[in-house]
Amino acid sequence: MIEHMETIDEFLAHRTADVEQAVREAAATEIMPRFRQLAAHEVDQKSGPHDLVTDADRKAEEYLTGVLGKLLPGSVVVGEEAVHANPASYEALQGEAPVWIVDPVDGTRQFVHGDPGFCTLVALAQRGVVLASWTYAPVRDQLATAVRGRGALLDGERLLAGAPDPGRDLEVATSHPDYTTDDQKRALLGLRTQGVSPRPCGSAGLEYLAVARGELDAVAFSWEAAWDHAAGLLLVEEAGGAHLTLTGEPFRITGGNTLPFTAARDAATTRRVLELLSGGA
Repeated sequence: MIEHMETIDEFLAHRTADVEQAVREAAATEIMPRFRQLAAHEVDQKSGPHDLVTDADRKAEEYLTGVLGKLLPGSVVVGEEAVHANPASYEALQGEAPVWIVDPVDGTRQFVHGDPGFCTLVALAQRGVVLASWTYAPVRDQLATAVRGRGALLDGERLLAGAPDPGRDLEVATSHPDYTTDDQKRALLGLRTQGVSPRPCGSAGLEYLAVARGELDAVAFSWEAAWDHAAGLLLVEEAGGAHLTLTGEPFRITGGNTLPFTAARDAATTRRVLELLSGGA
């Protein structure tokens, strides 16, 4: 088993293109052929009508699990669909082995309805620290990557989120009300104030990409699933942004966070959104 961070650094220095290829191939072989072509028997509900899974999710995750494990011997995969089938597999995030965190189709509801607003998310983490991430929007053929300490790229061009323009409303994407507790709803109500324009989020991965590009000022989310957040949070960080939970601490992919939390395009905006959430809590 790979035990030393130097080994992973070497992997990240020389093999990130192999991960990119795997993500693109998973989308090309298992996701895009099913886009707007799904039969009724290829779509199922998990916890409710807003929580869907398709054959594209399952097959793309199986593909990535097989390839990523071989690319980095000793690593393990925590995928959304595998965890749904075996919740105990999520505990690998707490272990010593490098972990691939996979969301094969982030925005499954959009995918099912023929909306192009979905993506594939892959992140590599160890001991709770996200080291690299890949966000691929196959309909747009856009690939965003980030490596901790080395910056974020979109199709090879450097991403810099920058600060919001002064004097205009902050645009914030927020959790769907169906996925919030009463306390979280009250906290999110803090964003309904002058100078802020909240809206429901779409694909979490694409919302994070919008923050990293400076097209969206912040997100405010109320759930912890690592596959939804790991890739995007690193992308935002490496583009110059920041993230904080209600306790003022950065979000932990291993869990135990006080929710909701925010990620924003710069530190000042992160603090402002956090203050509004704390005032509503």
